Amino acid sequence: MQITQETRDLNTATGLMRCYIYRPAMEGAFPSIIFYSEIFQHTAPIARSAAMMACQGFVVIVPEVFHELNPIGTVLGYDDAGKDKGNNDKWTKPLADHDSDTAAMIEFCQTSPYCNGHIGAMGVCLGGHLAYRAAINPAIKSAFCLYATDIHSNTLPAPDAEQSLARMKDIQGEIFFVWGKQDPHVPHEGRQTLYQHCIASGINYQWLEVNAVHAFMRDEGERYDGALALQMYQQATALFQRTLR
Repeated sequence: MQITQETRDLNTATGLMRCYIYRPAMEGAFPSIIFYSEIFQHTAPIARSAAMMACQGFVVIVPEVFHELNPIGTVLGYDDAGKDKGNNDKWTKPLADHDSDTAAMIEFCQTSPYCNGHIGAMGVCLGGHLAYRAAINPAIKSAFCLYATDIHSNTLPAPDAEQSLARMKDIQGEIFFVWGKQDPHVPHEGRQTLYQHCIASGINYQWLEVNAVHAFMRDEGERYDGALALQMYQQATALFQRTLR
């Protein structure tokens, strides 16, 4: 399936947010996936991942996750300077502001002529956390969360009652967690904490642990595992095709 790309600037509770939209290059209305990036924002690997999912018949929306903290169009480098800036932004932006960003994208998906109103969420690293967080909104039917950081540790800015782990019970749709067993950012103990919360909360979830390091989906650098990445795209596509009908 051929796709087309465009940008849209959405009004949010905390200012204008640039979004990159990848969608089928044909007439019709399609299911939507909000695709949350790493701390580096809309990098080339994120763009390729979004395009891959759009080619499966979805409208994929990639927001600038730190739009309040950077000029529109900011892309951070995969280097120490980019990592330091992105992590500082991560510790600065409250989860409530990510929630209002998600609400703005949901409204867009519910009103756009090329979206059919059925919405999922997907993300990597910080974006995996934000996809999980998006699933707290009842409009999100399913979420595919790849090596989601900081859920188990309750370390992003929010009151205790609003921390993402405490909100798990509010998830109504289906959620699919993917973890790398060799990922130091979410170690075994952290994964066990999350797994036990999944059981206790009664949510509808799938759980997959693979032999991989952090950021194995990123097709730049030494961490990339292309064979595993292909499997993840297939798993995500199957989830969304089933749940976003």
